[in-house]
Parts: sequence; structure tokens; C-alpha cells
Amino acid sequence: MQLVVARIGRAHGIKGEVTVEVRTDEPERRLAPGAVLTTDPAAAGPLTIATGRVHSGRLLLRFEGVADRTAAEALRNTLLVADVDPEATPEDPEEYYDHQLADLDVVLRDGTPVGRVAEVAHLPYQDLLVVARPDGGEALIPFVSEIVPEIDLDAQRVVVEPPPGLLDVAVSGDRDGDRDGRRGGEDPA
Repeated sequence: MQLVVARIGRAHGIKGEVTVEVRTDEPERRLAPGAVLTTDPAAAGPLTIATGRVHSGRLLLRFEGVADRTAAEALRNTLLVADVDPEATPEDPEEYYDHQLADLDVVLRDGTPVGRVAEVAHLPYQDLLVVARPDGGEALIPFVSEIVPEIDLDAQRVVVEPPPGLLDVAVSGDRDGDRDGRRGGEDPA
């Protein structure tokens, strides 16, 4: 199985380094020098990590064969993908791979159905559970322990305790912003 472990950002400096948006809880293992990663789009890779370092709180990587800023900038927005054993689980019992959460039922503490996990959106400051609602809409639920107190893989469910109003906001269209810049449910007035 393949797992997205990072997204390449901007070029950094003139020697081929790039900033990386980490999407794995195990960057020291998955993004270590010598690691060979496939890419999306596939034409950009595979890429072998030559060096890695942290600068101002951000991970910087340099890949073999990427020697200058121009070559590094050409990789911008490329996803780095690692092969993962589908039966593998993270070492920390409080961590989950995205594929473990996909299609789990989402319910309130009292058992009221909310929907199903469609995907996990990895944003710069926190992850969101994208929940497909029975009415066809989506709910974006911050994936933090205060709101998602329980995940039961055996029972195939996620229990949520959302703050008032969180589930009342319907999201439709492109989550990065509808073409007209509005969220679902807002009037264009």
C-alpha cells in the first residue's frame, strides 16, 4: 500500500533544497537520507533523499540529481509517497494511518450517526477528518483529542464530541474554496 508522507514546497536557497510539508508521524524513518520515494505525479520521481535538515522549524530536503534552485522549484507541490505494509500500525497506539480511518462510521457520544470518514485532510496546523454526511454534504472535524475522544478500529467507528455549531455548517464544492469563494450554505448577497 502507498502512503503520502510529504508534499514538496518551495525551493530553499540555490543548492537544490526544498521545504517539505510533513504528512507522517515518522519523518525520521520515512524521510531519512537514502530513502527512495515514489511521487505523484509519477513523472517527477522516484526521488532519493540525499540530505535532510531542520531550518527555522521547517524540514528541508535535498534529492539526488537535484542540484540547483531551478530543478528544486520544478518539484513544487509534488507528493512524496512511501510503500507501507497495509497490516502495519504506528508504534504509538494513539496514532493512526489515514487508511485505517477511511470509511469508519462517525457517531456522537450518544450513538447518533454523523457520517463516514471520507479522508483525512492534512493542513499546516492540524489535521481534519472529512466526514461524508448522509445528506450528501461534508463535515470538517478537527482531528484533536478534545473533539475526537475515541477511535475503535475493531468496532469500525469514530466517536466525536463536537463543539456547538460545528456540525451545523455544511460544506459543499471544493474545500479549497468554491469558485465564487463561498462555503456551502452561505447566500451570495
